[in-house]
Amino acid sequence: MLFLTSILALLGLLTTYTSATALTYKLVPNEKECFYTHVSNAGAKIAFYFAVSSGGNFDVDYVVYGPAKEAGKERIILEGEKERQGDFVFTASEAGEYRFCFDNTVSTFTDKMVDFEIAVENEARSQLPQRAGASPEQLSGVEETILKLSGQVSTLTRQQKYFRTRENRNFSTVRSTEKRIFNFSLMEVIMMVAMACLQVFIVRQFFTGGRKGYV
Repeated sequence: MLFLTSILALLGLLTTYTSATALTYKLVPNEKECFYTHVSNAGAKIAFYFAVSSGGNFDVDYVVYGPAKEAGKERIILEGEKERQGDFVFTASEAGEYRFCFDNTVSTFTDKMVDFEIAVENEARSQLPQRAGASPEQLSGVEETILKLSGQVSTLTRQQKYFRTRENRNFSTVRSTEKRIFNFSLMEVIMMVAMACLQVFIVRQFFTGGRKGYV
């Protein structure tokens, strides 16, 4: 219990405040939507993750803008076209408002569901307390172990997001396949009924025409 308490205390010292936003947004055709986050201090770490879970070819255009402008234009930090998902971490060069935009103008009829998360983390760390009988090397080893555990937890979280997105895409594909099978089955039934009616009509016309010729 004492060891666990010490680990939790070290985690509290090593991990600084983090602000995060995880949302699912529905992009309608020809829509461009932006989301904003404010960074208070330069040098903060920004994590940006997104994945298209349903709609069309599961792709979307995205652009990340910084607060500064270059030659009268907004500064672009990240951008991509027709991407299914992305996972990025970058350092904010200066404080200000950062803009994360998704663009669905390439789609004319299809809505797209986009899962995304924006996290801002301050990298500043507090000094570990010195305990009696504990050398700096021991504290450094514990710190490195905790950082490795934190990185592994982040990796597991990202893998869970990836598998959840894959599950949503597969479910969307299954629903689309079921809809197509139903539509084709319905068309087949209609064509069979139409062919049967046409055959009956042709046979009746044949016998009716034969009687008239006999008379």
